[in-house]
Amino acid sequence: MNEAPLGLLFGILAALIILSGFFSGSETGMMSLNRYRLRHRAKSGHRGARRASKLLEEPDSLISTILIGNNLVNNLAAAIATILAIRMYGDNAVVPASILLTLVFLIFAEIIPKTIAAYKSETVAYTVSHVLLPLKSLLFPVIWLVSHVTHFVLRLTRIEKNDGSEHIGLEELRTIVGEAGHLIPKHHKGMLMNILDLEQITVDDIMIPRNEVFGIDIDANTDTIIRKLRDAEFTRIPVYQNDIDNIVGLLHQRDIINSVDEQGRVQRDALLQAIRDPYFIPEGTPLNTQLFNFQKQKRRLGIVVDEYGVMQGIVTLEDLLEEIVGEFTSNLSTDTEDIVHQSDGSYLVDGTTTIRDINKSMKWELPTDGPKTLNGLLLEQLESFPEASVGVSIGRYRFEIIEIKGNLIQSVRAYTKTKARR
Repeated sequence: MNEAPLGLLFGILAALIILSGFFSGSETGMMSLNRYRLRHRAKSGHRGARRASKLLEEPDSLISTILIGNNLVNNLAAAIATILAIRMYGDNAVVPASILLTLVFLIFAEIIPKTIAAYKSETVAYTVSHVLLPLKSLLFPVIWLVSHVTHFVLRLTRIEKNDGSEHIGLEELRTIVGEAGHLIPKHHKGMLMNILDLEQITVDDIMIPRNEVFGIDIDANTDTIIRKLRDAEFTRIPVYQNDIDNIVGLLHQRDIINSVDEQGRVQRDALLQAIRDPYFIPEGTPLNTQLFNFQKQKRRLGIVVDEYGVMQGIVTLEDLLEEIVGEFTSNLSTDTEDIVHQSDGSYLVDGTTTIRDINKSMKWELPTDGPKTLNGLLLEQLESFPEASVGVSIGRYRFEIIEIKGNLIQSVRAYTKTKARR
């Protein structure tokens, strides 16, 4: 080597720098791969993805292959650079040559290759896998020895080897969806986020409260029942006996047609026979659990009850699906909206409006871990039934009670303290 022409030595040194950059870029490219995109492309039949995936199945062997190659190349380059320095300038040039070689390697064999690999990880990884797979097989004896020595040292230090498996929690998955950018349409991203939030929301949050439930008294006369059925805005109607707390079943409007005789009169007995057994849901049931239960029980409406069996409200499959896809436009109700924006910047809110609906519609952050409706929240704050025109402050939000009927707050004016009102 000492007698080799200087041109040959410089050529070998340049080749070693390129090889060092190859190994440095390979490490960054392989380790920067999106593992989930890689698995998807591998399953789709992409050859480069399959090779890269095979290499990453044993990350310790892959790293050993890269480091063995990189260290071998770097040591050879340092030796050749020393020979060149001595032959050209004598022994005193060894230190300056080492410093110069370090700078060259840092720029051309580390920073530039790793930067390129970080930006083009897939392209680099799929390309270098052509070389790394056979090199891994060629260096198997050395890799085996290095791996066993490494594992022995790890056992001595009581550091356990990771099994290499990757698990994503809900918070990590939310971050992935939130940072997907244009890759996921905004509406689809919202639905995915809503699905992930299902376990944090219970049936209490979306149910129709007891005082708003439309039902039919089974003990009422036939004319009254028929009149209520004509006024019904819903397909499935709870049927109770004497009191709404005593739900005895559910009635589907299509069954009404089957109970009409040839003269066009509704047969009470046939109507009562069409009543289906009620389906009860314990309060506090998470929505993801209830969605599964609706599917399992082949039900679309359930009665929410507390621990004493007292009815709290009803929840439908449509209500649950609206939490995922947003409100449907097929609602037959002609009632005005519960939240109406006023010209002075405030809002006129129905007292039975749920806290979640207020937060979603007005972009507020009222507490949702207590009462579920605005009426309940204000009564909790006041600790008594108020008179009209009473004001309540909750954080930076201000509420003025406009109308009270019985023991229920009917109408409230709401606004933020920081918003100037004209």
